Amino acid sequence: MTVFTTETGRVRGRPATTGRGIVAVLGIPYAAPPFGAARFRAPGPAAAWEGVRDCTEFGPVAPQSAELPGAPCWSPGDEDILTVNIWTPGGRGDALPVLVWMHGGAYVFGSSAQPDFDGAALAGQGLVVVTLNYRLGFEGFGHVPAAGGEEACPDNRGLLDQIAALEWVRDNVAAFGGDPGRVTVAGQSSGATAVACLMVTDRARGLFHRAVAHSAVNACAPVETAARTTAEVAAAAGVSPSRAGLLSASPQELVAASDKVVDAYRQDPGSGQRHYDPAIYGPVVDGDTLLADPLTAIAAGAGREVDLMVCHTTQEYWLLDAVGSSAKIATGSQLAAFAADFGLPAALVDGYRALMPSAPVLDVFLAVYGDLLFAEYSSRLAESHARAGGTAYLARFDRRRGGEGRPVRAWHCADVPFAFGTLDEASVHFLIGGPPGPADRALSARMMRAWADFAATGDPGWPRIGASAGAVLVWGAGEGASEAPADAFRELWRTAGYPLLAP
Repeated sequence: MTVFTTETGRVRGRPATTGRGIVAVLGIPYAAPPFGAARFRAPGPAAAWEGVRDCTEFGPVAPQSAELPGAPCWSPGDEDILTVNIWTPGGRGDALPVLVWMHGGAYVFGSSAQPDFDGAALAGQGLVVVTLNYRLGFEGFGHVPAAGGEEACPDNRGLLDQIAALEWVRDNVAAFGGDPGRVTVAGQSSGATAVACLMVTDRARGLFHRAVAHSAVNACAPVETAARTTAEVAAAAGVSPSRAGLLSASPQELVAASDKVVDAYRQDPGSGQRHYDPAIYGPVVDGDTLLADPLTAIAAGAGREVDLMVCHTTQEYWLLDAVGSSAKIATGSQLAAFAADFGLPAALVDGYRALMPSAPVLDVFLAVYGDLLFAEYSSRLAESHARAGGTAYLARFDRRRGGEGRPVRAWHCADVPFAFGTLDEASVHFLIGGPPGPADRALSARMMRAWADFAATGDPGWPRIGASAGAVLVWGAGEGASEAPADAFRELWRTAGYPLLAP
């Protein structure tokens, strides 16, 4: 087995389960365990070790209640959660471009150990691929108020973890054959919004040079909203909404309390925006790590030196309906209430209904909500970056599959296994509608090549968008046609206005 030397000690990897000649080195600590005296603090340095550390298994995942197919679950007591995993071709002479992946999961679930994030196939394209775990839920994004002379606990601890991981990459990736001067940060969903946040924070400046954002989500909270969430979670946990009170609750108790708060919103149609798909955590506009919502900051020119590649799916929100996390909006009055809760003009909803004349009310809701949360936000990130002088590319993923029963749409997350080349993983077959066919494999090969080329050269293979939008690549239009072209829906947002949301 191959041994590599990092700044904290030597590590031993193993041959990747897929990908000829690829070595996987898993579960390397990039920071100290963020518990005990370090809880709610910025990440500290990982401790050094003697000898050779066996890094052939993923590290523990962050505290969460989710149980994801094919992935490990969190166990109370698991503390060494801040780890990175590396897939490297090795032995290719010149230092290779590096791609660092931030997983999604609404900032409350997920990990780098999910099978669809296996980096072997991407590494086979000539990359060093890095994935990582970071703090989630209250541990990573909960607001901890300071009292008296207490030292303040930083907001956005999950983002600070990601920055610490990027600093580890800068200092160590050369030992694995990577070029620290050619680092691309990539993410999907909440991971994509984290990437956008990293683009605009001074703390991450210079740590990466390109960014890939798939299905970025419209969700950044002001401190006041984050403080309200803290009060709700503390009440559900039966503790004071103070640093001392929150520290008295175990990570397990705060996970359970967060789930209680989410369920209360889900059960209450009168609770406003959070009722429809409660997401109570996200990046906090704290005036320190994050000065503004990343869309606002990018429009003002922040991060313009970073090349940006954005993609979204054309039917994002149908996945959330399929897995039961979204409210069932089935009547005209419910649809009108939804629009009112988000401050959307009736003309916007009427426009969607006109473009989808045969669709049930639920599908109209899913189309509007998916564009509000993901598609429009993602598109505006790319366009704003281009207008501010940056280099930006935009794509849409429109691969669908028909068949008996419910069709698999071009929905949220379906693009990820194509970009990672993990279509044969059984756990992703729900997302893509079963085992892949030849056309799926060809699409995956094209998407992997685009990611690799973008990481290597900044050019994914299609024209960048201009100052007033421009070329948009469509990946894999499959069986069945969209009710209307995506540009027709986008035009509705241009005339109706687009609100930024807070989780």
